[in-house]
Amino acid sequence: FLHVEDPWRVALSTDHPNGASFLAYPKVIALLMDRGHRGDVLKGLPARARERTGLADLGREYSLFEIAVVTRAGPARLLGLDRKGHLGPGADGDVTIYTPDDDKERMFALPRYVIKAGTVVVDDGELRCAPPGETFFVRPDYDRAAIPEIEDGFARESSIQFANFPVADADLAAD
Repeated sequence: FLHVEDPWRVALSTDHPNGASFLAYPKVIALLMDRGHRGDVLKGLPARARERTGLADLGREYSLFEIAVVTRAGPARLLGLDRKGHLGPGADGDVTIYTPDDDKERMFALPRYVIKAGTVVVDDGELRCAPPGETFFVRPDYDRAAIPEIEDGFARESSIQFANFPVADADLAAD
């Protein structure tokens, strides 16, 4: 992420097998937005790990706008979800409002408001309601002939099995 100049070319997601819990978002965002914080975290790593990373030399810090792109607008655009990731006409009205804080991890861990479909769900840390969620999915075209090569790559390079990734149509059905 820190080597990418155009935030529209990457998407930050924790909602897949290689990602962390969504609870890691504030930690990851703080590392992207604050070079000093990143340096402090690096100091806590074992010397061997610090020697093998170039993170200490990267001065890039993401702006709030860029965080909105990589966490919301960009993923929505990549997936073709035209009602998500923006506040324009026809958008679903999903908004999170944060109280500015120099501690970016704290800021993103404790949103001031969470609004879903125009309804306030969280107000200053208090859950007001829990609207039902939706499942969004896309069916992108892809080269099926590439599957054996991808499976081989998983077998050689990954601790996660390729078979963990496909999602059955029945798993997408609404409750």
